[in-house]
Amino acid sequence: MDPITRILILPFSRVQEVEPGTRLLDAIRAAGVPIESICGGKGQCGKCRIIAPAAGVSGLLPGERKFLSEGEIAAGYRLACLSRAERDVEITVPVESRIDSPQILITVEGSVDRPDPAVTCHPIDTASCDDLFTNVRSVRFTGYSGPRPRVSGEIARAACRVGEGAAAAISRTGGYPEVIAAAPAATLTPLLGLALDLGTTTVAGLLVDLTTGRILARASGLNTQITYGEELITRIAFCQREGGTALLQRAAAESANRVIASLAAAADLPAAMILDVAIGGNTVMNHLLAGIDPSGLEMVDAAVPREPILARAAGIGLAVHPDAWCYSLPNVSRFVGGDAVGDVLASGMHRAREIELLIDLGTNGEMVIGNSEFLASVSCASGPAFEGAGVRAGMRAMRGAIDHVAIDPATGAATWTVIGGTAPRGICGSGIIDAAAGMFAAGIIDPSGRVQDGMPFVRPGPDGPEYVLVPMDTSATGREIALTQADMTYLMDSKAAACGAVGVLLKKYHLTIQDIRRVHLAGAFGAFTDLSSVTRFGILPEFPAAPVHPIGNGSLGGAYAALLSLERREEAARIARGMVYHDLLVDLDFIEEYQAAIFIPGRREFFPSFFKRME
Repeated sequence: MDPITRILILPFSRVQEVEPGTRLLDAIRAAGVPIESICGGKGQCGKCRIIAPAAGVSGLLPGERKFLSEGEIAAGYRLACLSRAERDVEITVPVESRIDSPQILITVEGSVDRPDPAVTCHPIDTASCDDLFTNVRSVRFTGYSGPRPRVSGEIARAACRVGEGAAAAISRTGGYPEVIAAAPAATLTPLLGLALDLGTTTVAGLLVDLTTGRILARASGLNTQITYGEELITRIAFCQREGGTALLQRAAAESANRVIASLAAAADLPAAMILDVAIGGNTVMNHLLAGIDPSGLEMVDAAVPREPILARAAGIGLAVHPDAWCYSLPNVSRFVGGDAVGDVLASGMHRAREIELLIDLGTNGEMVIGNSEFLASVSCASGPAFEGAGVRAGMRAMRGAIDHVAIDPATGAATWTVIGGTAPRGICGSGIIDAAAGMFAAGIIDPSGRVQDGMPFVRPGPDGPEYVLVPMDTSATGREIALTQADMTYLMDSKAAACGAVGVLLKKYHLTIQDIRRVHLAGAFGAFTDLSSVTRFGILPEFPAAPVHPIGNGSLGGAYAALLSLERREEAARIARGMVYHDLLVDLDFIEEYQAAIFIPGRREFFPSFFKRME
């Protein structure tokens, strides 16, 4: 009999049985415990901290000393990705490594005036059950017009069992009308649909009455794929392992199912009667949910079909009606996906006469410029820094995260607010942007992002000088919360990528900042970030002629519109087919724009008010 090692994971009180020598990170994942692991378990981020007795785990590796102080090592801190279970052991996931209560945006802008969903409900009008089996052509569906729907034998039998009062749910998603459910008419009221935003980090959903368009419930949760890596490239690499794609597919479906269960419970309606699903997700997430290996997306010239991905709910493990179609908004390129198409659909910029700009800085950053005549897009790897990833004290926007910072230019002292009103345990993206802008205004960093020795609250650190935001006696972890020189170098790279990406779009279409007449900000970046800090730090140019319009969760808003309207699905198809994509990895203009943006704030012509104050 093979030996078994039992691991007790606190404070979750989970017991996981593994083979001796199993990595503790793999055991934690198998137990379903959400733990930070930005690099996907490669020992490169230092976020998967645990506390474990030396007697139960493998010896300390040199790679752990890079992220753990001598005091932390003495207290039993280890990295779960570099530690292995040797015998029965009790480990603790400390507060800074836990993922809980994320701040997830589930608001959507806009609506559909006259719902025309892909699924409609119609009473069945037929003389007898014999007609259903021997002469399906004689069956009539009250209120239905169009090509005769296909009816399977199984659904025909279901209609017979119901008898008088039976109704049919007819779907047009699959390219032809078909009856996907037959049941008493009362059980098909309200006719249920699901709009889903399948994000890299989070999942948000709306339960919708397809007949009226009314939102019956809203819910959100984590995408549990995050324990396999924060970034898309990390997950693509994970899929190259044996069984990797199947594992991440199950994680995506299970994450969606948790949201579906919450929606059904909130509305007190059966999830099994959700008859249509529309999904907004980036290209990698769309592939993974459908069980398609995304490995080919690593290639710069990867061919990405611009048609929506369709799948039956039963085939991908979604806990709705098994015959429901799942429609994913179409992708444009390997890193501009259905979520960006949803953003455009929700913003309405594809119908605008004047030139507009859409910006969505999430885990990945997408920018789209254009109007009714043209649309052009780019994608940049800037979002993770602005969501707390890659920063030593960074964390996602959840309870205990500093979300806003103010720094006194005269004294250099910081004040802050914390999500949940608790003691701070880290800092999320909006707080990081505020802090960076405030540090520059106070002279704590210079225009190159270098932390200045001798300034108030600046001390030497292992990565060079660092600015202490929160002293140890005020934090939830008992350690200072500081922004290090390595953090600032990473932030400067991210801000230059974002501003440079916008600069590429302006340059390619011979536009200036004055030519942009409206700016749409999608996602949490637009909802929670102080826009004055964004321009003071130089993440985005100033747009003096453009009002800024936050559109909420544009991916979810686009999925909601596609759920309720076949016309919106046609619009989404036209947006995807017609959008130009510029790949910044092979674009020489991006090198020039990036270099111009690597200083704070950036090009003089992009930040006229800043340089006017300097005169």
